[in-house]
Amino acid sequence: MRSPGSTRRAGPPHAAALLQDARERQRAGAIPEAIGCYEIAIRMAEDAGEPAVLAEALRRLAIVRQQRDESAPARDLCRRSYDVACRIGHDGLAAEALNTLGGLDLATGSLEHARDAFLRALELGGSSRELRARVQQNLGILANIQGDLDEAVARYDRSLAAYRECGDPHGCAITYHNLGMVNADRGRYTAAECYFRESLALAERTGDAYLEGLCLVNHAEVDVARQRFENAQQGAEAALALFDRLGARAPKADAYRVIGTVYRETGRPTLAESRLRTAIELAIAAGSVLAEAEASRELALLYQAMGRNQEALGLLNAAYRLFRRLDARVELVHVGGKMAELQGAYLAVVREWGRSIESSDSRTFSHCERVARMAVALARALGLDDRTETTILLGAYLHDVGKVRVPHEILHKPGPLTPAELELVRMHPVWGVELLASIEFPWDLKPIIRWHHEHYDGTGYPDRLEGDQIPLAAQIVGIVEAYDTLTTGRFDQAALPPDEALARITACRRWWSDRVFTAFEKTMGAARLSGEAPPTG
Repeated sequence: MRSPGSTRRAGPPHAAALLQDARERQRAGAIPEAIGCYEIAIRMAEDAGEPAVLAEALRRLAIVRQQRDESAPARDLCRRSYDVACRIGHDGLAAEALNTLGGLDLATGSLEHARDAFLRALELGGSSRELRARVQQNLGILANIQGDLDEAVARYDRSLAAYRECGDPHGCAITYHNLGMVNADRGRYTAAECYFRESLALAERTGDAYLEGLCLVNHAEVDVARQRFENAQQGAEAALALFDRLGARAPKADAYRVIGTVYRETGRPTLAESRLRTAIELAIAAGSVLAEAEASRELALLYQAMGRNQEALGLLNAAYRLFRRLDARVELVHVGGKMAELQGAYLAVVREWGRSIESSDSRTFSHCERVARMAVALARALGLDDRTETTILLGAYLHDVGKVRVPHEILHKPGPLTPAELELVRMHPVWGVELLASIEFPWDLKPIIRWHHEHYDGTGYPDRLEGDQIPLAAQIVGIVEAYDTLTTGRFDQAALPPDEALARITACRRWWSDRVFTAFEKTMGAARLSGEAPPTG
């Protein structure tokens, strides 16, 4: 290869040759040298009045800058490329620049901007098979992120057909890699492994070190799913070495995440926490929303396993917000879907927290389980939407979390409580909200926790709310909580048979709105008429 310095004063043909030289260095992983070649090619093309070479060199350098997580310079370079192409009326180069700009938006989570850029690129330069292959590839990646796996596969198939028509093995390698990703998301691990192996072989043959690293780290994720932890660690560490050489922080974050997951799954929590924290830091530094979200979720699962439930919930909330920024659509995410996984993780953490309450009061966890089940049944009877139902489910599991601050001897006192002891117990809704003060949930759980003991007639606690000041979700949890308390017995109160408990609830119906009481009565009545016991067990 030529030395960049030896061609600095050469004419236009040498600018194009230097551009090709830079591309070869980039694929080989010689990134500093590639950057130097691109920068000199840009200056030479400007001096020689070669706008087509200039537009392409600017765009190619933008790609390298983005791979090094330098988003702002990458975007500036790409916009310059687009402006140059438009100025000379070169639709193909303008479309290439738009496609690359869409890729930059994709990397930073601006999915709508990415889609607009890709579709504009397809409209402007769709007659080129090479461009069409790349745009279809990017549209497939976008669909995959958003959970529309059928569209992703269709886009990838179109891209692969176009690359094959062009005789482009490197393009085929990228498509095979992405087909591996979508099959992994669907849980089709054998197919995913085949695609990753095919992609890796072509990446090695065409000298694309960056793609080699992606194949290794994503194949390692499949190995984790199949519990082949030694293979997973080897693959992720090999990918990490490649990304280190390339100076690519976002994919390094993915490699550290996989290594951290391996340590978590093989019982090495300290090492797991260290690697997952590193993954989050690298993702933040790189501005990679997806990498940060995925690493946050994995660290949350580690903290859940360690019983660090508050920290786990905080990280789950962070991951939820990040995935929302990517517009991940819950209704389209099934096997491997990010948002569906998160909702399951939330439920697991709050149930674990319920078990931590059980350690203080052996009756409380099963109480929370029953209240959650009955509250969801009541929410359905009231025709509430899925999001509200989830809010009620999680709030019901956590409604008594503040009892971890109530002294053990009071919770287990066999006789009646003194007025002072009763006042202490009645602080648990306030303490529950205080425990969760630093956590911003995606669902509005805190009103349930604080106000499930409020009464519609103003006689409840802790804030003496009345009427519709009490949120509907808190009323729902409140009435089923009261019923379950009566049927199980607390402190000096013996457990009542279901019919007597229902009669006691009826005697106190002023504590809840007519809407809630009527729905509760119908729900319990329907259970009796169907021959089923009321849902208390």
